[in-house]
Amino acid sequence: MLTKKQKNLLIFINKKLRSSGVSPSYEEMKESLNLKSKSGIHRLISALEERGFIKRLPHKARALEVVKLPETASANDIYNYFSPSVIKGGLDEKGIEKNEVPVLGKIAAGTPVEAIQNEVSRVSLPNNIEKNGEYFGLKVQGDSMIEAGISEGDTVIVKKTDTAENGKIVVALIDDHEAMLKRIRRKGKTIALESANKNYETKIFGPDRVKVQGVLVSLYRNF
Repeated sequence: MLTKKQKNLLIFINKKLRSSGVSPSYEEMKESLNLKSKSGIHRLISALEERGFIKRLPHKARALEVVKLPETASANDIYNYFSPSVIKGGLDEKGIEKNEVPVLGKIAAGTPVEAIQNEVSRVSLPNNIEKNGEYFGLKVQGDSMIEAGISEGDTVIVKKTDTAENGKIVVALIDDHEAMLKRIRRKGKTIALESANKNYETKIFGPDRVKVQGVLVSLYRNF
């Protein structure tokens, strides 16, 4: 079992690696835990390594790899870039503004499906969403984003855009004919589309094969 400081440091390292692909410096770790010296960070790193949570990569400065996370870590600890704004109870929930957006079929949170289809229904845009933009909905199929709080059967609300920051969950169009709901990560001349489920592998593509169609902003869920 990890101490609170060990767990907080592990989660901080994991978030830094996921956002930038680079391990945080000892100075950044010290500041994140509000410690007065780097010696305390050295001890925490050694303890995490001994317990099998992290691994130091040889011949690289500041190179750490997170091997596993504590079972008590929440989805928000691990995937901190998107916490879904869930409209509970279905699509007839009272208090939702009647500003409707089209639902354009299904999107794969797992294996790819055919690209975004024609409008199949309409849903109301949640009233906590800024109206300066164009939005559309998609029905989630699959479970590869489950650890980011996105389940099969949810209707995700997407804001149309062709750009997205690293770490954002996007609708990505692959080779102009397959659409996926994934977390995007640009690494050099490649684009990684990451799942939020350890049972799915990260998919790597060349930059000319991936087009961002929109960024996830909210979702509906029926109970």
